[in-house]
Amino acid sequence: MNFEMFAAVDLARPIPIIAVAVAILATIGVGALGMRIARTTSDFFVASRSVGTMTNASAICGEYLSAASFLGIAGLIMKYGVDMLWYPLGYTAGYVVLLLFVAAPLRRFGAYTIPDFAEGRLDSLLARRISTGLVLCISSFYLLPQMKGAGLTLSTLTGTPYWVGVVVVGVVVSVNVAMGGMRGITFVQAFQYWLKFVAIAVPAIILGAYFLGHRKTLLPAPADYWKAWSTPLESIGQFRRHPLYATYALVIASFLGTMGLPHILVRFYTNANGRASRRTTLFVITLISSFYLFPLIFGVLGRAFAPDLLTTGSTDSVVLILPRRIFSGLGAELLSGLVACGAFAAFLSTASGLVISVAGAISQDILGGTTRDFRKGAVIAGAISIAAGLQVRSFEINQLVSWVFAIAASSFCPLLVLGIWWRRLSVAGAVSGLIIGAGSTVAGVIATITGVVTHGWLYTLASQPAAWSVPLAFAVMIGVSLATPDTIPRDVGGKMLKLHMPETLNLGRVKHHVS
Repeated sequence: MNFEMFAAVDLARPIPIIAVAVAILATIGVGALGMRIARTTSDFFVASRSVGTMTNASAICGEYLSAASFLGIAGLIMKYGVDMLWYPLGYTAGYVVLLLFVAAPLRRFGAYTIPDFAEGRLDSLLARRISTGLVLCISSFYLLPQMKGAGLTLSTLTGTPYWVGVVVVGVVVSVNVAMGGMRGITFVQAFQYWLKFVAIAVPAIILGAYFLGHRKTLLPAPADYWKAWSTPLESIGQFRRHPLYATYALVIASFLGTMGLPHILVRFYTNANGRASRRTTLFVITLISSFYLFPLIFGVLGRAFAPDLLTTGSTDSVVLILPRRIFSGLGAELLSGLVACGAFAAFLSTASGLVISVAGAISQDILGGTTRDFRKGAVIAGAISIAAGLQVRSFEINQLVSWVFAIAASSFCPLLVLGIWWRRLSVAGAVSGLIIGAGSTVAGVIATITGVVTHGWLYTLASQPAAWSVPLAFAVMIGVSLATPDTIPRDVGGKMLKLHMPETLNLGRVKHHVS
């Protein structure tokens, strides 16, 4: 290893380094506590379905508020303007859709993972295997912005090489998940939500008060800044000719993609019952809405105090840089340290949830399904995330996240909505919809990344696929299901009853009513 690469580390500013170390040690410490109480297979996969509603809501927010939320949204607001408020709006509204259509029935069904739901609802091993592949795809893809955020944070605040942050997060998360499983990580992520909230709220309030006291001019002028509401996404060069389509594609992906994120859905299996799942979702909406008030402040203030980031293309780092641009001395270092601590908590918590999803899929569907297999899966997932995270330094964080939401919205969203609410969903319809919906979305993303399409309508359709890929997936599932009624599970009535019957009723008493 070339230790000369660390020569640029800024040891004169130790507070951010100490803050990151505190976040890591606290994560390991809380995870170690989880290891002491995680004993059974149920503890590792769904925390024995005994997590309280507020604790679970905090944990969901902890893993949901990722690098895109802590760093990326502020960067987008600074770079493109107020029309980027569609991102936090969509990320929050996704839980309203999840609350209305998925949360309680999914918990009543009583599975461990999305592949468990697919097999249990359809009686199909093929549907399970395809779902497992999609869990691995979505979760692995979502790990990339977390790795980039970790590398960016450490390199910006301490001068370490980019790869150091990637490796640190990958190793810490793998070890923590392997030690405590879902029960241990639940406490870690609940703790990390409140750490992130304080770490972004306190600096934002202080910086906002300073701005109001000094009346610094925003760039561009406020009239141009707020004009963006009437011309959505027009400020983004590649969508300038098709802003309305791009807006609706983003809205569809963020609204519907939340219910298709494996690491979020598995959290609802840890609630005691369907009623607790609904209450958890309401708490989540409140906590997320509160958090998203503060990245917006950083984005707006970045235009006033750090306009050079617009020319260098480094707006993703505005949350990390702004405290030192406005203040100096110990106050600036303390605020930078607090932000660094929260940023690293964001990467660690989201990456933990994703590694749990990948480890669960690997252990349940590739290995033997034991606790030891779960730990092996966590190590494998961590190694994959490190290797892939080193390759995405040049991509914007929210661009990576938006593609993940589009893939999830085009695959698991129609499977869950139709599987829960439509008794005529067939095995052939579900499998066809998953393959075509996810496959077409991934094809568009790959065409964008590789430069196969670079401009015009084709580029817009490929880089923002949700507006056409989600309807396509629903249409394929419904059309093929209607054409293949022979592949509908025979006991579909019992399955629908299990999904929708209140827990207070006794299934045995009504069993004879099911045909």
